[in-house]
Amino acid sequence: MQVAVVTFDGFNELDSFIAAALINRCREDGLAAFITTPTPVVTSMNGVEVTGQRPMEFVTEADIVLIGSGVRAREVVADDQLLSRLPLDPTRQLIGAQCSGALVLARLGLLDSTPACTDMKSRPFVEACGVTVLDAPFHAEGNIATAGGCLASQYLATWVITRTLGEGAARDVIGYVAPVGENQETVERALRAVHAGEVVTS
Repeated sequence: MQVAVVTFDGFNELDSFIAAALINRCREDGLAAFITTPTPVVTSMNGVEVTGQRPMEFVTEADIVLIGSGVRAREVVADDQLLSRLPLDPTRQLIGAQCSGALVLARLGLLDSTPACTDMKSRPFVEACGVTVLDAPFHAEGNIATAGGCLASQYLATWVITRTLGEGAARDVIGYVAPVGENQETVERALRAVHAGEVVTS
């Protein structure tokens, strides 16, 4: 199973890298994440230049697509040509968005009847799209999930791992990266956030 971590210019390092790093701890189990970019090189909000591992067209073959956030999100959603390179399909893909990435999902029409989580700065812009924003770190309905707050990227990763490989795999990953002495607490918090935020649809 392949995961496209969509990463635009001005991206937030915490969002893209945490999700990708956690998911890639499951490579031996067949789950792999790739930083996916619209141009060969993108620059983060703090000036870190990153070479994309996959081009944007990779999203069409990915089983899972996570949309990262960044300081240029409103430029992204105003670029129809760029958005046309994101033909996402929730009937066959798991789709997640981090913070201002919810703006992208809203612009693509994927949040028309689904509330979302986002960060405080992005909230008014997401609400202006007609989307109900929750005071929560994570929310998922069916195959679409959103997370709010940079460190909530661990919840998106937990959701992806749980949905694809099971809760046991998620426990192993989160438990390994947790601060020493806080392993069980960190695991339970991540799973609690995902379970509390997930709405099961028929």
